[in-house]
Amino acid sequence: MDYKYFPHTEDDLQTMLSKVGVASLDALYAQIPESIRFKDDYRIPTAMSEMEVRQLFGQLGSQNRQLTCFAGFGVYDHYTPSVISGLLQRSEFLTSYTPYQAEISQGTLHYIFEYQSMMAELTGMEVSNASMYDGTTACAEAMMMAVAAGKKMDKVLVSATLNPKTREVLDTYALHQGIELVTIPAKNGVTDRSVLFSQLSTLDGVAGVIVQQPNVYGIVEDFSGIADACHEQKALFIVDSIAADLAVLKTPGEWDADIAVGDGQSLGIPMLFGGPYVGYMCCKEKLIRKMPGRIVGMTQDDRGQRAFVLTLQAREQHIRRQKATSNICSNQSLMALFVTIYMSLMGRQGLKEAAELSYAGAHYLCDELLKTGRFELIYDQPFFNEFYVKYDGDVDTLYQRFIEAGVLGGVRLKDGLLFAVTEKRTKEEIDNLVKLIV
Repeated sequence: MDYKYFPHTEDDLQTMLSKVGVASLDALYAQIPESIRFKDDYRIPTAMSEMEVRQLFGQLGSQNRQLTCFAGFGVYDHYTPSVISGLLQRSEFLTSYTPYQAEISQGTLHYIFEYQSMMAELTGMEVSNASMYDGTTACAEAMMMAVAAGKKMDKVLVSATLNPKTREVLDTYALHQGIELVTIPAKNGVTDRSVLFSQLSTLDGVAGVIVQQPNVYGIVEDFSGIADACHEQKALFIVDSIAADLAVLKTPGEWDADIAVGDGQSLGIPMLFGGPYVGYMCCKEKLIRKMPGRIVGMTQDDRGQRAFVLTLQAREQHIRRQKATSNICSNQSLMALFVTIYMSLMGRQGLKEAAELSYAGAHYLCDELLKTGRFELIYDQPFFNEFYVKYDGDVDTLYQRFIEAGVLGGVRLKDGLLFAVTEKRTKEEIDNLVKLIV
């Protein structure tokens, strides 16, 4: 049989053996003692037919428990239109992963251009890059971008209401970049504005300020005046947001943010056991040269036809990496295509309706939990589709009761439970969760 994908032919093996001066493979391994040589058959399963493989994985998959998800904390159970999986596989999109040759990568360049256009509109910003790995690293890249834009500035202020998973990534990046992170404390579940303004006016070398919207507790914060205070001190204002929520919330652009980052998972990407997801990064046009990654633009070819090209990319990312703006020189292209198709299908109205359903469901669940007399809101603040409550009994026992009933009942934090509701959760599912509380 001709194994054309095997790397070495018999002639190849003989050539290599001759080069090292031995006659055979046995002679090559002659110095290995017989006592430690493996002589049994390898425990490799026999080959299976396609049908048998499908049955095997079907049996394995049936062991998973599908829980009704009321958990969030950065990853949300949103609806995924079934048509997306089919469109992802269309041949015009299955072109070069890294589109260096525009003439054979028009499909990839086209959807990246549409992705950038939609994300810029969703965030209210002027420019979007061609996606990042995930939301946490996108925030870390924004931190480094702020330091690179500032002259001899090495401090970044970070709100205590930022998701701790993101903060851990910031700490890791900052440690090896010589960046000093200063925490802005929280007060009643939101960024302490008075401390923030004081830090901006008294600390030297502040390159940027990072806040989150909605914050880690699901609270919608008021960022009025923060951008002005940042700009007075030559610092950049960075807003980390849950992408889907921007369909109804005030956008980073409306808050006059310089950089908008976050995770695009909420734009229809299934939870997928933690990934892959896609990070987004948008900014003001004046910062475009500091932005990592690539930017795709639209132009015309020599026949006057519409064409898409790589408009901006730093060659240092491929050649002199130590001088690069970032190591991001390729992107989550497949996932960027995923959210592009999702936003195209949903449209402005669909995105808005999904967000409003999530908001309404979360507030209904919160009201019903409070009616039981067993819960209270930890922070009396406006929230979107996620809220933080304290239970008057044993949280671990309650959480286990949820699991046994097939419900993922929020995320356990130090003082209570963080519940999230999306447009997928029905009134019946919410009522069933409330019935489990005794």
